[in-house]
This record gives sequence, C-alpha cells and structure tokens, in this order.
Amino acid sequence: MPTKMTLFFFFSFVLLSCLPFLHSATNHNTSTSICPESFSCPNLAPFKYPFYNATDRQCGLIQVNCNFHGGRIQLGRDSYEIRGRLGFDSIVLIHNTTFERLVNKKDCKALMDNFTSPNPLLYSISIQPFITLYKCKKNRNDSAEMKAYFHKSNYNTYNRCNDYNFYYKHSISDTTVPSGLPPTCQVIQLPANVQSPDLGRQVPDNRNIFSILSSAFSISFNLTTPCNECHKEKGHCDAPKGRFLCSKAKTETEQLRRKLTPILAFCVGFVTILLVVITIHFVRKLTWRIKTKKDVNVEFFLENHEFLAKRYTYLQVKRMTNSFEVKLGQGGFGSVYKGALSNGSLVAVKILSESKGNGEDFINEVASVGRTSHVNIVSLVGFCFQGHQRALIYEFMPNGSLEKFIYNQGFLSDSQLAWEKLHEIAIGIARGLEYLHSGCNTRILHFDIKPHNILLDKDFSPKISDFGLAKLSPEKRSMISMSLMRGTPGYIAPELFSRIFGQVSHKSDVYSYGMMILEMVGGRKNVEVGVDHTSEIYFPHWIYKKVELNEELRLHTSMSEGEKEMVRKMIIVGLWCIQTNPLNRPTITKALEMLEGELESLEIPPKPYLSSP
Repeated sequence: MPTKMTLFFFFSFVLLSCLPFLHSATNHNTSTSICPESFSCPNLAPFKYPFYNATDRQCGLIQVNCNFHGGRIQLGRDSYEIRGRLGFDSIVLIHNTTFERLVNKKDCKALMDNFTSPNPLLYSISIQPFITLYKCKKNRNDSAEMKAYFHKSNYNTYNRCNDYNFYYKHSISDTTVPSGLPPTCQVIQLPANVQSPDLGRQVPDNRNIFSILSSAFSISFNLTTPCNECHKEKGHCDAPKGRFLCSKAKTETEQLRRKLTPILAFCVGFVTILLVVITIHFVRKLTWRIKTKKDVNVEFFLENHEFLAKRYTYLQVKRMTNSFEVKLGQGGFGSVYKGALSNGSLVAVKILSESKGNGEDFINEVASVGRTSHVNIVSLVGFCFQGHQRALIYEFMPNGSLEKFIYNQGFLSDSQLAWEKLHEIAIGIARGLEYLHSGCNTRILHFDIKPHNILLDKDFSPKISDFGLAKLSPEKRSMISMSLMRGTPGYIAPELFSRIFGQVSHKSDVYSYGMMILEMVGGRKNVEVGVDHTSEIYFPHWIYKKVELNEELRLHTSMSEGEKEMVRKMIIVGLWCIQTNPLNRPTITKALEMLEGELESLEIPPKPYLSSP
C-alpha cells in the first residue's frame, strides 16, 4: 500500500500535467460568464436557483449577501437576516428586524400589510407558520353589523388602531376564509409565534395580539409557471417595466465542452486510478465521516426548526416511558412504547432503529407531521435526537391501528366496529389525505397508506401516521420525480414499479387508499367466496365481478339496506381508486365526494387489469 506522501506526489504530478492543457483549452473567447450550479454561505446549506450570490450578476432572482455569520436575503428594498434552511431548495428561515421593532413597540404598522413578493410576475412567496387577520375599516354605519358577523364565529377583536379593527382566531397556518366576508375587510397573513403563551386561549378583546406575532419564520419561494419554463430552457427571467421577459443565455459552453473532452478524458483516467487507491486506503475513515456529516445535517435541520415540535433528551424519553415498560408494538422502524408527559397526557414513543433513524426518514417525519394540524393526522408531540438515539413522540391512540380491527374481528362486538363505523373511518382517512394533498402550503405525499399506518382514537376516529417515506413538494406539482420506489407491497401503485404506467403523483396515494378500503370490506372474513381470497391480487378481481353483475356478497351477518349501500359505495370507490392508469383514478377529493354522495350517482369503473388473477 503506497504511503500518504507517495499518493500526494502522484496526485500533484497528474494535476500539474493537466493544468497546461486546461489553460490552453480555456484561453479563448469565453468572456460570457457561466452561472454556478450552487453557492454556499458560512453555516448554511448550499443555495440554488432562484437564489444567487451578490457577487454573481444575472444568475438568479433573489439576491443573497453572504457574510461571516451566514448571510442576508434581499427582497425588494428590504434585507432580512438568514437564520437557517429547510430541507428544500426554496425554503429559508429568516429574521425581520424591522417587523420585530414594530411588534415590540406594539405599532399598528406591524398589522397592516401582507408579506408579498416584490416581483409577482417571476415568483410568489409564502410564510410559515402564519396567523390570518381580517383588517376591517372602521365605519360607524356598519359597526354593529361587523361585530355581529365576527363575534358569532368567536373571532377575537383588536380595536386599538385608529382606522381599522382586526379580527382573528388562534389558528396557525389556517387558509380558510369565512364566507360572505364584508367588502371593507382585507385578509392579512402575518408570521406567527407558535410558542406564544396566548395561543390556544380565546379572549374576547385580546390586548396582547403582538405576542402572537414572530419576527422569525420560514419563507418559501415558488417560481411562476412562465419563469419556471424559461429556467428549464436555460433562459433568464426578468420583468422590466412590469412585463415578463425570458432571455436566452448566450454562452460558449458547447464549444468549450468539445475542446475539453479529450483532455479531461486523459486526466480523468489518471485521477480515477488515484481515487480507487485512495478509496481503498481510507474506506473506514471515509465511512465514519459520511455518518458524522449525516448526523450534522439532521442536527442543523432540528436546530433551525424547533417550532415544529418540542425536543426531549433521551433521559426524558426514558422517564416518560418508565424505562420502556409497556411495549405497544414493533416493526422494521423499531419499537413503540406507551408513555406519559409530566402533565399526565398519554403518548406513544417510537424508538427508531439506527437504520431508520439517520437522515431522510427522521427529517421526513418531523418536517411532515410537524407542519400539519388536522383531526385526521396524528399529532407530533416531540422528538429526541441525541447521539445514536432517535425517538418520535406522538399523541396516544388507545385503539391502536386499523389493521387489527379489519383482520381480526372475532373478539369485537358488532357495535364496536359496525359497517357504519367502517364507512366513517374510510371518510376520515380520505379527509386526512385531502388535507395532505391540497390543504397545506407544502403538498405532502405519504407513499405508505395501509391499515397498519391508520391509528384509531378512543372514538375510533382515524388518524394517518408514519410519514417516514413521505415526500414534500413545496410547489404542489402534479407530477414528481423519484429515484427509489416507496411503499409496502400490496399497496404500491403500478407507476411506482415502472413509469410505463404513468407519472408518480398524488394519485399514487389514491391507489393505496383504494386497496385499503377494499380490504376494509373483505378483510372482515365474512364473504363467502369459496376459496381463499386473502391475496390483494385476487380479491379485487372477485369483488369486481360481483359488483359488475350486481350480485349479492352473501354476508354471514344480516345487514340493513342502508348498510348494504355503504358497503357497495366503498367497493365502487375502491375499484375506481385502484385503476392501473393514474389518469383514470379520481383525486382524493373526488373519492371523498363519491363516498359521501348517493349510490345511484356512482358508475361501475373499468376492470383494473393488473388486479386480475
């Protein structure tokens, strides 16, 4: 094995041999600058387009000024301090000192304007977390009518500004606008402090509205469709005099590539041999560094997003579970234990195995569940990331997962999980998926919808859990790119196996949902088929023939006409959702409408040919 000194001299020789050739090839007319793929500021993750370094001109839309501590971002005439980055290229955690000064002074100017894009033709911005205010102009003529409109819906009032009254609720990141909003009212969204002690308390005349606001928040940037298309074609977006313009970059990249190809091939040959020797020599050290860097990336993400959930030490986790006394379950991810917080609230503590606890899965879970707030999504209470210990702490679901109820009905009475309750559970899951797909600023695709990941509370209301395979799409694209297949066999949509079936999108979750509600019908093991139908391939084929021919399912238990309609609706919706072509599947919103609508309005779907035996 060569020594380190030998390797150093060999590498230096190869590099010095290549430099004259590279200089000769590049010493031509290449005055047109080529924008870098990315750039970095101290203590911050790399930036990509639409961001550009202040030292690089015409390389992006949003200017970043790097400094010793990190950087500042320029939006119009205002400059903001960068506090960190999310795990996505277009989301930045910033601090607004001007807004902080106004909030501290309780100045009404802090409540007046939205955070809007300085260049709406090129990109839009959205902030998280935020609180929605309704700014209504004071008018004696309609004062009583205005108060009645908002007070009947339990809105809080702030009336200490000269010209305007402000109405609001303590709902974080709620985009719902009340119907019939008075014409003198304007919707305002401002960054919220989720750790404010005032949150969660309803006060008729809240004088501490400014304690709800925060000068530190995450902001995401989404390119407009014309600008995004321009960028894909290697063009540069601009909006001079209020008109969109896409100018194609003029570079000599292709000519330079032709000149450099043979020279680089010669150099790469030598360097490749060298790298193979170095890799073999330092493989253990390199592995350790990669693992350490991964831990640093996770730690960096958590430090900059403490508002998503509370952080606990491993000792605190051990205490809340009474040294892991009561085990609730186990899977490939690790084990789940029952615990209790200091205030007595019960929790479920998921201790992740090392293979699942390092990196993307852990960040996905914290980033996905921590950004959601919905009755059908499990709540993330906190997490632990300490050394090799990884834990996720959720609200406790006393009835466990849906899996044990649809595959093991023997110990239950009909009143506990009757057909009506199964129908309600199917609707609840659909509402949760609808929220993930279209109710968040960031679209979340789950990619592992199955009975095991549906938890039931004390009233058997469903909550979607386990976001380890989730993928977040800040731009809410209909189609997304994926390098690896995700999901559980039996619930994975065909397009995740091969792109010949279509593009991966939110319709992939719809397929898993359809397969699951068919199992909710057939998994009760009271359908007389004549042969074993436990296969997820055979059962949809069999049940399709029954529905197509309008035959009875021959159930052991007696059913009312209303229950038969519920079951038939679940089957038809399930068969629509598992269509092989994603374009033929309904959106989850449409599936929800079908489940809640009339049976007579539902059409029998085409047979999903991949579900035939």
